[in-house]
Amino acid sequence: MGTAARLRTGVTKLTVLATLVAATLTTTATASAAAPEPTAAACNGYVGLTFDDGPSGSTTRLLDTLRANGLRATMFNQGQYAAANPALVRAQVAAGMWVGNHSYTHPHLTRLSQSQIDSEISRTQQAIAGAGGGTPKLFRPPYGETNATVRSAAARHGLTEIIWHVDSQDWNGASTDAIVQAAARLTDGQIILMHDWSANTLAALPRIAQGLASRGLCAGMISPQTGRAVPPA
Repeated sequence: MGTAARLRTGVTKLTVLATLVAATLTTTATASAAAPEPTAAACNGYVGLTFDDGPSGSTTRLLDTLRANGLRATMFNQGQYAAANPALVRAQVAAGMWVGNHSYTHPHLTRLSQSQIDSEISRTQQAIAGAGGGTPKLFRPPYGETNATVRSAAARHGLTEIIWHVDSQDWNGASTDAIVQAAARLTDGQIILMHDWSANTLAALPRIAQGLASRGLCAGMISPQTGRAVPPA
Protein backbone atom coordinates (compact mmCIF):
# COMPACT_ATOMS: atom_id res chain seq x y z
CA MET A 1 0.00 0.00 0.00
CA GLY A 2 1.36 3.41 -0.99
CA THR A 3 1.97 6.27 1.38
CA ALA A 4 -1.13 8.17 0.23
CA ALA A 5 -3.35 5.13 0.72
CA ARG A 6 -2.00 4.52 4.18
CA LEU A 7 -2.71 8.14 5.11
CA ARG A 8 -6.28 7.89 3.80
CA THR A 9 -6.84 4.70 5.80
CA GLY A 10 -5.42 6.31 8.95
CA VAL A 11 -7.66 9.35 8.57
CA THR A 12 -10.69 7.11 8.09
CA LYS A 13 -9.91 5.15 11.25
CA LEU A 14 -9.47 8.36 13.25
CA THR A 15 -12.77 9.68 11.94
CA VAL A 16 -14.59 6.50 12.95
CA LEU A 17 -12.96 6.54 16.37
CA ALA A 18 -13.90 10.18 16.91
CA THR A 19 -17.49 9.42 15.94
CA LEU A 20 -17.67 6.53 18.40
CA VAL A 21 -16.22 8.62 21.22
CA ALA A 22 -18.67 11.46 20.53
CA ALA A 23 -21.59 9.04 20.49
CA THR A 24 -20.48 7.51 23.79
CA LEU A 25 -20.15 10.92 25.44
CA THR A 26 -23.57 11.99 24.16
CA THR A 27 -25.19 8.81 25.47
CA THR A 28 -23.54 9.20 28.87
CA ALA A 29 -24.58 12.84 29.15
CA THR A 30 -28.15 12.01 28.18
CA ALA A 31 -28.34 9.20 30.72
CA SER A 32 -26.89 11.46 33.39
CA ALA A 33 -29.38 14.20 32.62
CA ALA A 34 -32.25 11.73 32.73
CA ALA A 35 -31.22 10.19 36.04
CA PRO A 36 -33.48 11.34 38.89
CA GLU A 37 -32.02 13.33 41.76
CA PRO A 38 -31.45 11.19 44.85
CA THR A 39 -34.30 11.61 47.30
CA ALA A 40 -33.66 12.76 50.87
CA ALA A 41 -33.69 10.04 53.49
CA ALA A 42 -36.98 9.80 55.34
CA CYS A 43 -36.90 11.53 58.72
CA ASN A 44 -38.26 9.34 61.50
CA GLY A 45 -37.49 12.05 64.04
CA TYR A 46 -35.75 15.37 64.58
CA VAL A 47 -32.99 16.55 66.89
CA GLY A 48 -31.80 20.03 67.78
CA LEU A 49 -28.15 20.82 67.12
CA THR A 50 -27.16 23.94 69.06
CA PHE A 51 -23.96 25.99 69.12
CA ASP A 52 -23.28 28.52 71.86
CA ASP A 53 -21.00 31.55 72.14
CA GLY A 54 -20.77 32.75 68.54
CA PRO A 55 -20.30 34.37 66.25
CA SER A 56 -16.54 33.98 66.28
CA GLY A 57 -13.53 33.44 64.07
CA SER A 58 -14.66 29.81 63.75
CA THR A 59 -18.18 30.60 62.55
CA THR A 60 -17.48 30.58 58.80
CA ARG A 61 -15.85 27.13 58.93
CA LEU A 62 -18.65 25.86 61.14
CA LEU A 63 -21.31 27.05 58.70
CA ASP A 64 -19.45 25.56 55.75
CA THR A 65 -19.19 22.21 57.51
CA LEU A 66 -22.84 22.19 58.55
CA ARG A 67 -24.00 22.96 55.02
CA ALA A 68 -21.62 20.41 53.46
CA ASN A 69 -23.18 17.73 55.67
CA GLY A 70 -26.80 18.79 55.14
CA LEU A 71 -27.25 20.00 58.72
CA ARG A 72 -29.08 22.98 60.16
CA ALA A 73 -28.64 24.24 63.70
CA THR A 74 -29.61 26.88 66.22
CA MET A 75 -26.85 29.36 66.97
CA PHE A 76 -27.13 30.82 70.47
CA ASN A 77 -25.19 34.03 69.98
CA GLN A 78 -23.73 36.34 72.59
CA GLY A 79 -24.95 39.88 72.05
CA GLN A 80 -21.48 41.42 72.32
CA TYR A 81 -20.19 39.22 69.51
CA ALA A 82 -23.26 39.74 67.33
CA ALA A 83 -22.78 43.50 67.66
CA ALA A 84 -19.09 43.21 66.76
CA ASN A 85 -19.59 40.76 63.87
CA PRO A 86 -22.90 41.55 62.12
CA ALA A 87 -21.73 40.00 58.84
CA LEU A 88 -21.33 36.65 60.58
CA VAL A 89 -24.85 36.85 61.99
CA ARG A 90 -26.15 37.46 58.47
CA ALA A 91 -24.04 34.53 57.27
CA GLN A 92 -25.69 32.27 59.85
CA VAL A 93 -29.12 33.20 58.55
CA ALA A 94 -28.04 32.90 54.91
CA ALA A 95 -26.75 29.38 55.65
CA GLY A 96 -30.20 28.36 56.89
CA MET A 97 -29.47 28.46 60.61
CA TRP A 98 -31.70 29.77 63.38
CA VAL A 99 -30.38 32.44 65.74
CA GLY A 100 -31.07 32.48 69.47
CA ASN A 101 -30.21 34.74 72.43
CA HIS A 102 -27.37 33.68 74.77
CA SER A 103 -27.11 36.89 76.84
CA TYR A 104 -24.85 39.84 76.07
CA THR A 105 -21.71 39.12 78.11
CA HIS A 106 -22.25 35.50 79.28
CA PRO A 107 -22.54 36.20 83.02
CA HIS A 108 -23.96 34.01 85.77
CA LEU A 109 -27.46 35.42 85.43
CA THR A 110 -28.74 33.91 88.67
CA ARG A 111 -26.30 36.14 90.55
CA LEU A 112 -27.60 39.35 88.95
CA SER A 113 -30.47 41.66 89.78
CA GLN A 114 -33.67 41.63 87.78
CA SER A 115 -32.70 44.82 85.96
CA GLN A 116 -29.26 43.44 85.09
CA ILE A 117 -30.78 40.24 83.73
CA ASP A 118 -33.24 42.26 81.69
CA SER A 119 -30.40 44.33 80.25
CA GLU A 120 -28.41 41.24 79.26
CA ILE A 121 -31.38 39.84 77.40
CA SER A 122 -32.75 43.03 75.83
CA ARG A 123 -29.37 44.23 74.55
CA THR A 124 -28.82 40.86 72.89
CA GLN A 125 -32.23 40.98 71.22
CA GLN A 126 -31.32 44.41 69.84
CA ALA A 127 -27.82 43.37 68.75
CA ILE A 128 -29.01 40.30 66.87
CA ALA A 129 -31.90 42.10 65.21
CA GLY A 130 -29.62 45.00 64.30
CA ALA A 131 -27.13 42.58 62.74
CA GLY A 132 -29.79 41.05 60.49
CA GLY A 133 -30.45 37.94 62.54
CA GLY A 134 -34.14 38.62 63.08
CA THR A 135 -35.77 38.79 66.50
CA PRO A 136 -34.84 35.66 68.48
CA LYS A 137 -37.58 33.50 69.94
CA LEU A 138 -35.26 31.22 71.90
CA PHE A 139 -33.05 31.99 74.89
CA ARG A 140 -30.31 29.92 76.47
CA PRO A 141 -28.98 31.15 79.80
CA PRO A 142 -25.19 30.95 80.14
CA TYR A 143 -24.00 27.74 81.84
CA GLY A 144 -27.61 26.55 81.76
CA GLU A 145 -28.13 28.43 85.03
CA THR A 146 -31.67 29.65 85.55
CA ASN A 147 -34.35 30.47 88.08
CA ALA A 148 -37.80 32.05 88.17
CA THR A 149 -36.37 35.56 87.75
CA VAL A 150 -34.37 34.59 84.67
CA ARG A 151 -37.29 32.75 83.10
CA SER A 152 -39.61 35.67 83.82
CA ALA A 153 -37.22 38.13 82.17
CA ALA A 154 -36.91 35.91 79.11
CA ALA A 155 -40.68 35.58 78.85
CA ARG A 156 -41.12 39.36 78.95
CA HIS A 157 -39.08 39.52 75.76
CA GLY A 158 -41.11 36.78 74.09
CA LEU A 159 -38.37 34.21 74.56
CA THR A 160 -38.62 30.50 75.36
CA GLU A 161 -35.84 29.22 77.58
CA ILE A 162 -33.94 26.30 76.03
CA ILE A 163 -31.47 24.16 77.98
CA TRP A 164 -30.39 20.75 76.53
CA HIS A 165 -30.85 17.01 76.88
CA VAL A 166 -27.31 15.97 75.90
CA ASP A 167 -24.12 17.84 76.79
CA SER A 168 -21.33 17.17 74.28
CA GLN A 169 -18.77 18.32 76.87
CA ASP A 170 -16.86 20.06 74.07
CA TRP A 171 -16.42 23.02 76.41
CA ASN A 172 -14.61 20.66 78.79
CA GLY A 173 -12.09 19.37 76.24
CA ALA A 174 -14.06 16.34 75.05
CA SER A 175 -12.40 14.48 72.19
CA THR A 176 -13.92 14.23 68.73
CA ASP A 177 -14.84 10.59 69.42
CA ALA A 178 -16.54 11.53 72.69
CA ILE A 179 -18.56 14.27 70.97
CA VAL A 180 -19.70 11.82 68.28
CA GLN A 181 -20.70 9.36 71.01
CA ALA A 182 -22.64 12.07 72.83
CA ALA A 183 -24.62 12.89 69.68
CA ALA A 184 -25.38 9.19 69.29
CA ARG A 185 -27.44 9.37 72.50
CA LEU A 186 -29.89 11.86 70.99
CA THR A 187 -33.45 10.69 70.49
CA ASP A 188 -36.41 12.29 68.72
CA GLY A 189 -37.07 15.83 69.94
CA GLN A 190 -33.91 16.12 72.00
CA ILE A 191 -31.29 18.89 71.94
CA ILE A 192 -27.50 18.71 72.18
CA LEU A 193 -25.20 21.43 73.53
CA MET A 194 -22.14 22.25 71.42
CA HIS A 195 -20.00 25.34 70.95
CA ASP A 196 -19.19 27.54 67.98
CA TRP A 197 -15.46 27.66 68.75
CA SER A 198 -14.68 23.97 69.37
CA ALA A 199 -12.27 22.43 66.84
CA ASN A 200 -13.16 18.92 68.03
CA THR A 201 -16.85 19.59 67.46
CA LEU A 202 -16.11 20.84 63.96
CA ALA A 203 -14.20 17.63 63.25
CA ALA A 204 -17.05 15.54 64.66
CA LEU A 205 -19.81 16.99 62.49
CA PRO A 206 -19.44 14.73 59.42
CA ARG A 207 -19.63 11.66 61.67
CA ILE A 208 -22.53 13.14 63.62
CA ALA A 209 -24.39 13.65 60.33
CA GLN A 210 -23.72 10.05 59.30
CA GLY A 211 -24.81 8.72 62.67
CA LEU A 212 -28.07 10.65 62.63
CA ALA A 213 -28.85 9.56 59.08
CA SER A 214 -28.22 5.91 59.96
CA ARG A 215 -30.89 6.21 62.66
CA GLY A 216 -33.38 8.10 60.48
CA LEU A 217 -32.93 11.32 62.47
CA CYS A 218 -32.71 14.75 60.87
CA ALA A 219 -31.55 18.11 62.19
CA GLY A 220 -34.60 20.19 62.99
CA MET A 221 -35.58 23.53 64.46
CA ILE A 222 -36.45 24.07 68.11
CA SER A 223 -40.09 24.87 68.71
CA PRO A 224 -40.73 27.98 70.85
CA GLN A 225 -43.97 26.29 71.92
CA THR A 226 -42.59 22.97 73.15
CA GLY A 227 -38.85 23.61 73.51
CA ARG A 228 -38.16 20.44 71.53
CA ALA A 229 -36.78 19.71 68.06
CA VAL A 230 -39.39 19.61 65.31
CA PRO A 231 -39.40 19.58 61.49
CA PRO A 232 -38.05 22.84 59.99
CA ALA A 233 -40.79 25.32 59.18
